[in-house]
Amino acid sequence: MKIKVSKSVLHGSVSVPGSKSHTIRAIVAALLAEGKSYIRNPLVSDDTESALYAARKLGAKFKDSLDNGVLVWEIEGTGGNLSNPKDEIIYLGNSGTSLRLLTGAVATTDLKICFDGDSSLRGRPMGPLISAMSKLGAKITSSEGGKCPLTVKGPLRGGQTIVEGKSSQFVSSLLFAAPLAKKDTEIHVIKLNEKSYVDVTVDWLKFLNIDFVFEPDYSKFVIKGGQKYNSFSKTMPADFSTASFPLVASAITKSPISIKNLDFEDRQGDKELFDILEKMGMRIEIFSDEVNIRKNGILIGDKEINMNNMPDALPIMAIAACFAKGKTTLNKAPHARIKETDRIAAMAQELKKMGAKIEELNDGLVIQGTKLHSATVNGYGDHRIIMSLCIAGMALDGETIVENAGDFAVTYPGFIKDFQKLGANIEKI
Repeated sequence: MKIKVSKSVLHGSVSVPGSKSHTIRAIVAALLAEGKSYIRNPLVSDDTESALYAARKLGAKFKDSLDNGVLVWEIEGTGGNLSNPKDEIIYLGNSGTSLRLLTGAVATTDLKICFDGDSSLRGRPMGPLISAMSKLGAKITSSEGGKCPLTVKGPLRGGQTIVEGKSSQFVSSLLFAAPLAKKDTEIHVIKLNEKSYVDVTVDWLKFLNIDFVFEPDYSKFVIKGGQKYNSFSKTMPADFSTASFPLVASAITKSPISIKNLDFEDRQGDKELFDILEKMGMRIEIFSDEVNIRKNGILIGDKEINMNNMPDALPIMAIAACFAKGKTTLNKAPHARIKETDRIAAMAQELKKMGAKIEELNDGLVIQGTKLHSATVNGYGDHRIIMSLCIAGMALDGETIVENAGDFAVTYPGFIKDFQKLGANIEKI
């Protein structure tokens, strides 16, 4: 699929959908819990549907309903007694979060489960998680050198392990699994990236009354074994990663926009973008039910931005930096190279097609603000690259064509319709 975008003047409000990170964690917790759990305002997207599909294949029962206009997913969990009566391979599409968290969940049982996914998922590294879980008693085998497809068999016995936090999802997977191990588990974490996503997992475990202690820098966790998950009811916070797109669109088109549903008390790392854009010259007013944003003058760059806690925002921040005066460095995000695609290399290559002065670093990008022009660019089938390039096109004369653009539904299925309602000249072709 291709998307065509041209210069746009935006106005109005947009309601940000629920967080992918929270929704997938909620599905895994509900799968492992006893009784019925209720997930309010879940993100309905390809990735969360993959997690939900897996939960049902592993024994959870599901139904959905509306409560005063709010979508509610009811999941009757397994109490940790997972099943797979047809011995099916569980296909997870493009969802790396689902693959990592469910690998841990399955390892708590003596089932033998095979996970697979699309070509992108098959490229995601799993080695650090496989190594860490093997020390706790799990048996994980892969025909692709530590990548999907892989087969998982437990049960976890607990004990001591060490995990490299190259992806925070490796740590989160262990944290969700360890309470169901037979004995206590001590996890030592090295080289942690994306600490904010571990923040989200820690908050979930506290909410679920799991017994564990940890060092403030997350270098060590001790989780009591032999625990269980109880059912719950929880509303999913809106996704700050998704909110970054109207935020930057407002900045580069100089359009007033209101964003609804954001909870600035939540610990998603991408909420820092609002502080960053405000320092770059955005006017941001936060109210209880909405955030009003606008930019009248030019954006001011000439700064160094640590992207370690928000690597998913690197593509859209690269767009903001192109439209900012001065040099902006986005760094400390080497893990942006192991997402759906190498996002550092991809953004450098595609923005150069639009006239950007941009240089790759091992862990980020150096961007000199300059006037861009419309072009035909490649979205790499990566939702965040696709949407970021579309946002750039809204501020440029002529038509920008984003090719290989069919996968934005991974996290934001309503992207095109929401921006059309704001007045954007954007359409599928």
